[in-house]
Amino acid sequence: MSSQYVYDRDNFRFRRQKRSTRSVLVRVLKYFLASVSLAVIYYLVFALFFSTDRERRLKAENRMYERLYPEMEERQKLLDDVVSGLEAKDNMIYNDLFQTDVISYGSQTNDFLSGSDSMEVVDIVRMSESMYAPLTRKAADIDAEFMRIFGILSDGAEELPPLSFPIEGLPYTSVGASVGEKINPFYKVKVNHDGIDLIAPAGTPVRASGDGVVSSVQRSRKGLGNVVTVDHGSGYVTRYAHLSDINVIRGRRVEKGAVLGRVGMTGNSFAPHLHYEIWKDTVAVDPVNYFFGSVSPEEYSMMLLLSASAGQSMD
Repeated sequence: MSSQYVYDRDNFRFRRQKRSTRSVLVRVLKYFLASVSLAVIYYLVFALFFSTDRERRLKAENRMYERLYPEMEERQKLLDDVVSGLEAKDNMIYNDLFQTDVISYGSQTNDFLSGSDSMEVVDIVRMSESMYAPLTRKAADIDAEFMRIFGILSDGAEELPPLSFPIEGLPYTSVGASVGEKINPFYKVKVNHDGIDLIAPAGTPVRASGDGVVSSVQRSRKGLGNVVTVDHGSGYVTRYAHLSDINVIRGRRVEKGAVLGRVGMTGNSFAPHLHYEIWKDTVAVDPVNYFFGSVSPEEYSMMLLLSASAGQSMD
């Protein structure tokens, strides 16, 4: 209970008037609701008819995005087409290098996962088995093929192919055009190129890429210039061209790593380099396929890419 004094006009005096707690609480609640209502009205008025600096900036950005969205959508479509073209080109290059398509399970996995918000563990295991079982079988086939090769080599009946690098320590960036039709640097027309160009400073030692017998030594001012040919047996023959000088004679047996001569630019050579050829049963093969034992996997992959993409030879 609370009380207050009021003036009584009839009796000309003040008298005390009592108020209940309920009436006080009701009056306080009315004032509170009125204040809250006014605050809400003020907020709505300012929110609807007035904007802050940040709101004005956001509205301007939204209008700009509305104008730019159609152009951005067209660019997105163009980028999708470019990416698809790059994927197709990448697959072509991969197919040319490794004679197989690029293996990718990303889209298959995404399609599988997008079918449901949750999967049982057994479904995940089954999907993983279906994805990687072919790879397991392929790995087993490769292991079996290696075992067969090791068995052939262990009995000594087969000669090893020329697997060493003819120039010691040559970086992969010095690998030029390989076997195929390449543009001749002098005539600017496509001609058949039977070897690979290894760019090195003049005078760099040229080494035998495998054990064998020097079957031919040729000195000339035309064509491939000074050439040394080594017969490795089992149908393998290597040729080392554009040598500045020759350190071996015909009929001499050489071991892998023996110095045959030095890099030069004799004959029709655009710059000092070694023109290196590998022949198997009278057919020219790509020498870069025999470099994997002399360099790291990363360097070998770059050599493959550079030799395949070079369009002009050095001779």
